[in-house]
Amino acid sequence: MQAPKRQRGRPKSQFTESSAGTLQSLDRALSVLVALSRAGRMTLSDLALAVGVPTATTHRILMTLQKHDFVAFDEDRQDWLIGIEAFRTGAAFLKRSNLVEIGRPVMQLLMEETGETANLAVPQKAEVVFVGQIETLNPIRAFFPPGTRTAMHASGTGKAILADLPEDKVKRLLSAAGLERFTANTRTTPADLFADLARTRARGWSFDREERYESMSCIGATIFDEMGNPCAGVSISGPSIRFDEDRIAAFGTAVKNAADEITRRLGGLPPERAR
Repeated sequence: MQAPKRQRGRPKSQFTESSAGTLQSLDRALSVLVALSRAGRMTLSDLALAVGVPTATTHRILMTLQKHDFVAFDEDRQDWLIGIEAFRTGAAFLKRSNLVEIGRPVMQLLMEETGETANLAVPQKAEVVFVGQIETLNPIRAFFPPGTRTAMHASGTGKAILADLPEDKVKRLLSAAGLERFTANTRTTPADLFADLARTRARGWSFDREERYESMSCIGATIFDEMGNPCAGVSISGPSIRFDEDRIAAFGTAVKNAADEITRRLGGLPPERAR
């Protein structure tokens, strides 16, 4: 018997019964929630198409999420949008350790000391997500709005965090994501990247010279949690012309000191003290 044709326009679903280690119904529900959060609001049919799940199944998922206030239905526009409980859950991420609030005064001092924009970011898989920034008063400066993502291997903060992760975890992360080239200076081979991570680990701070953006440089250092695990990173970024050789070491020390101070204020411990 010939298999029925897939509905036109519907992408192949990412969900299979054979997916190991996951609960398919929860995978689907979270996929629906993520797709809706990124779009802002969607009709049932558009949402089902976006996630590759049958319309009837998507509707049952939405009804369950609505019961717990994670989504809401607009009767006038006949579409779905994120609910108040999703907001509360997302807000809890930033409140879980007061990272942004604790980091802000330290970042302010770091910006004043170096004259460059100070950034705060957290790791997510093979990327870092920026969650805070104190902009320099210089007219030419770096700007990363909260929520901006960038690849770890091409980021000052990302490379600092990678340098403090176990090597086997770094290899798993990068094997899954790859080493995308963004500029002529991006480190796109494992040998080059791991050599750079070794230098970063030895001195306590990373250096990104135009590895993500042309004419922009960044220096980063790791923030640790109470178990001595990397949980975030702080950095300074700005035009490469201001990151000259005479200033890089002082910049690195300032960033490392800022990371250590945020770690201390969070109740975290550097790895050597956590053992």
